[in-house]
Amino acid sequence: MANIQTNGQMLWKLEGDDRVLHLRHNDSEPWCYYEEFPQYALPDPEGFSKGITTFMALLKQGWTATKS
Repeated sequence: MANIQTNGQMLWKLEGDDRVLHLRHNDSEPWCYYEEFPQYALPDPEGFSKGITTFMALLKQGWTATKS
């Protein structure tokens, strides 16, 4: 996770039966699937929501969790 911005927004979107993390740097950007940000994406433990490890890491860096 080199070059992590210390601000940004995170949102959990329901895709089928799973919740998947989506990211954007500011309000003017569209929400994108977290794996479209390879500089941030981290592998997840089996059985957890897609993006949970990335979510926890970015939360510690000051990113904001937004309600859907």
